[in-house]
Amino acid sequence: MTDCFIPYISDEITTMVIKNLRKDRLINNIIVLHHRNTSPNITASLLEADSLDSSDTMKRIAMFARSEYILFCQMPCAFSLGQHAISRMEYALENSQYSMLYSDYYIIKEEKQEKVPTIDYQKGSVRDDFAFGPLLFFRASTFKRIVESEPTQYFCSGLYDVRLKLSEEALPFHLDEFLYSVIETKEEKEGERQFDYVDPRNREAQIEKEKVCTEHLKRINAYLKPLFKEISPDEEEFEYEASVIIPVYNRIRTIEDAIQSTLKQVCNFRYNVIIVDNHSTDGTTEVIDKWAQKESRILHLIPERKDLGIGGCWNEAIDCEQCGKFAVQLDSDDVYSNENTLQKIVDTFYKEHCGMVVGTYKITDFKMNEIPPGIIDHREWTPENGRNNALRINGLGAPRAFYTPLLRKLHVPNTSYGEDYALGLAISHNYLIGRIYDVLYLCRRWEDNTDASLNIEKQNKNNLYKDRLRTLEIEKRVYENGNK
Repeated sequence: MTDCFIPYISDEITTMVIKNLRKDRLINNIIVLHHRNTSPNITASLLEADSLDSSDTMKRIAMFARSEYILFCQMPCAFSLGQHAISRMEYALENSQYSMLYSDYYIIKEEKQEKVPTIDYQKGSVRDDFAFGPLLFFRASTFKRIVESEPTQYFCSGLYDVRLKLSEEALPFHLDEFLYSVIETKEEKEGERQFDYVDPRNREAQIEKEKVCTEHLKRINAYLKPLFKEISPDEEEFEYEASVIIPVYNRIRTIEDAIQSTLKQVCNFRYNVIIVDNHSTDGTTEVIDKWAQKESRILHLIPERKDLGIGGCWNEAIDCEQCGKFAVQLDSDDVYSNENTLQKIVDTFYKEHCGMVVGTYKITDFKMNEIPPGIIDHREWTPENGRNNALRINGLGAPRAFYTPLLRKLHVPNTSYGEDYALGLAISHNYLIGRIYDVLYLCRRWEDNTDASLNIEKQNKNNLYKDRLRTLEIEKRVYENGNK
């Protein structure tokens, strides 16, 4: 049998959800979680909860659960169970090693049903925004044991803490069946949701979640102490001190803005601009040629290979003889915020002897007007714990710059998504990542962005890849820490 814990939304919607749940003979008790400022008028057991994610709420659920299993709706939403859904969930957990389960589901928008597949959980799925879907299913005995053994009180990370501790015993099980439907009641602003984790308003939550993740890494022996190797920038001679690397494919509308942004840089050293044109067909090639003919600092490369992603284009640039000592990123639809960007980045390498530098950027529209959430400074990346916290978050910031001899040893994954994150994990494994909190970069959001309007399948593919990268990094850490 299963006890259900669902958040209160409104009398009407919550009553509808309860009515559906009561149709399943395997559901024992239904408990509605509500904030103390609400007064539900519904026929169900009520349980006051300060937050759906808090340690206190987890303890209350553990205390009031009476059945063998717990179904917890972790976000306010109207949902209905599919045919024999609870039976399938119970079957998956009974007599197995698993104590936590999630499934695929449907979302109903304007009476149209869409599939929402979820991805498999793996050792590297430690980010706090892993998309389980609204419904989580637990073995009650294990849930209670985990919750009751935790003395720390988290206001917004209690569920995250429970999930990570459960994963240390057995990874959450993905039952890839569409077991329920969510009825969409309101739309969220996609742009703001995408950057929720770096919203300054959420800073306290970020600090709390960082602590939870760090403690998890310590328990599984994947924590890295703040001890770093240092680069020696003067060891090798380079014709150019820095190179701006611009991979490009069919960016006729933006490439000139990017080029002009690089040529305006004021530096006390020699630099060049390496544009890797990945066989553009829209006139971009001709625009680059025009600029290369009148500006000696521009090197226009067209790869022989036809199988390159953004990462592969980067490899073409860093492997060429003209690449400078420091390779600095600029996407073909973005611009540097001012003429001092390159100088600040190079100065940071010499000051901190780091293997990589990450700056701060501002989100703008196509015309470079600031749009929400505005400035993204990634202050969660600290010298003391940044490389551990990097496993929890989904990005590192921009612009990104690299010590070229180190980058030539690693090389960039030949992908068009997550290649920068892969480098951040790989470099931070041994080297400090330097941080600049001044706005150095304008990141334009427009319809042709590589991550614009992604369907669920593409989002899942991207997230699965980054989780794979995290898994690799965790496995390396566990192995190395175990062999010291």
